[in-house]
Amino acid sequence: MAKTPAIELEVGGHSVRVTNPDKVYFPGPGYTKRDLVEYYLAVGEAALRGVHDRPVILKRFVDGIAEEPFFQKRAPAKRPDWVGTARVTYPSGRSADLVAANELADIAWMANLGCVDLNPWPVRSGDVDHPDELRVDLDPTPEATFADVRQVALVVREVFEDLGYASFPKTSGSRGIHIYVRIEPKWDFGEMRRSALAVAREVERRAPDLATSAWWKEERHGVFLDYNQNARDRTMAAAYSVRALPDARVSTPLDWDEVAEVDPAAFTLKTVPARLAERGDPHEGIDDVAHSLEPLLELVARHEKEGLGDAPWPPHFRKQEGEPARVQPSRRKKEAGE
Repeated sequence: MAKTPAIELEVGGHSVRVTNPDKVYFPGPGYTKRDLVEYYLAVGEAALRGVHDRPVILKRFVDGIAEEPFFQKRAPAKRPDWVGTARVTYPSGRSADLVAANELADIAWMANLGCVDLNPWPVRSGDVDHPDELRVDLDPTPEATFADVRQVALVVREVFEDLGYASFPKTSGSRGIHIYVRIEPKWDFGEMRRSALAVAREVERRAPDLATSAWWKEERHGVFLDYNQNARDRTMAAAYSVRALPDARVSTPLDWDEVAEVDPAAFTLKTVPARLAERGDPHEGIDDVAHSLEPLLELVARHEKEGLGDAPWPPHFRKQEGEPARVQPSRRKKEAGE
């Protein structure tokens, strides 16, 4: 198919160029690049709330979702002068300047680059070493149902309520649910990750048949609470992100009273703008209160007294002090037997 002429969109006082707007990004329903850009403009400030002033990894589906994306961690050298950046440091010690989304035009510009979903760090550009967002990622094992995910999400809510935290759920846009809590940016990534592990273990204690904090897949059952999503340089799809699925499903913020019956398939590029216009954004108040991490750090201390130390880190991180062996349990048993 021949390329169609570029169009110019006025977004917040900026001119955003959309190249080849009729390129099909979602082959099933036939949604185009222009449809993607117009979706993000329709959800506007609600989508911006999830990425505002945050460094963003560019996950680019330049030929649509039928092709593999590539990850562009450094901000493109050729970019509009109104697109800002933030310098982050990776676990390797290397640094890079990432795009920092501050305006709706930034999101439209990223969508033109093929960024179907938006993947921000849990920090603000003014302080990239102290996260302000605790993220709970409910990742179901293959045998788990979405009903299991919903039940575990409600247990997570109970844990946060007991800690005095306001929490904000959303569909992941795939098979899971994400839950966010705003935290004062006073603690580092290690403390945030360790706190997320404590949440996972507490949920597992309350719902042992449904939830697991086990890092190794061979030990998991039910719904895994991926605490390592809070490690440095890990990202998750932001609220109102379109996901690279055939139906253009959207990671959609929820009110807690929706969670027990929610059907994630109901939220797509075509349905979410109308939902937002009718109901408003359930995450509208997410920035109203930032909590102390101290209650969770106290839970970490209790766990350590009970003999629950650290758990495995992602493989690209250096070995951490107090971390158990990064060897699959079955392999450890085999080696011990030999």
